[in-house]
Amino acid sequence: MTKIGIILGSTRPGRNGEAVARWVYDIATRRTDAEFELVDLLDYKLPHLDEAIPPSLGQYTQPHTLAWAEKIASFDGFIMVTPEYNHSTSAALKNAIDFLFAEWTNKAVGFVSYGSVGGARAVEHLRLVAGELMMADVRAQVALSLFHDFENFSVFKPGDHQVEALNTTLDQVLAWSKALAPLRGE
Repeated sequence: MTKIGIILGSTRPGRNGEAVARWVYDIATRRTDAEFELVDLLDYKLPHLDEAIPPSLGQYTQPHTLAWAEKIASFDGFIMVTPEYNHSTSAALKNAIDFLFAEWTNKAVGFVSYGSVGGARAVEHLRLVAGELMMADVRAQVALSLFHDFENFSVFKPGDHQVEALNTTLDQVLAWSKALAPLRGE
């Protein structure tokens, strides 16, 4: 069965992303066409990139990198839940992505973002990164507004239309994850 990782891309204290990622996970796990797992960057304690050899060579030496690589390699595709900080994604998510290469390659990725303009600029940056990693980023995305999908900018209350947007994103990630399986050698 296709396995999709839902990556919680913020480690900030009081982060809105935890509620968003749990919402994504709750909706995703109602489906029967894939397995879903919530992956919280806080659980991996990744320091600033500390591997001497470029990730594209796959010669990881640090125990935290090896654990992270094993987890990411276990998935066929991803949903990345990202905040928008200063017109980009979080440093924690970008750092976690930069630790690896082959573990991301030939896998699909979709985005659920949040911010003052729905996190759109964070996703634009992540799409560029995904392209370099040879990931297939899907067209659909969920853009959550701090003004409309959160009460007082902190209590997550998504509009009903966001569920449809999420299901469309999940549909596309699953379709592309399955389509890319031959390239991953499965």
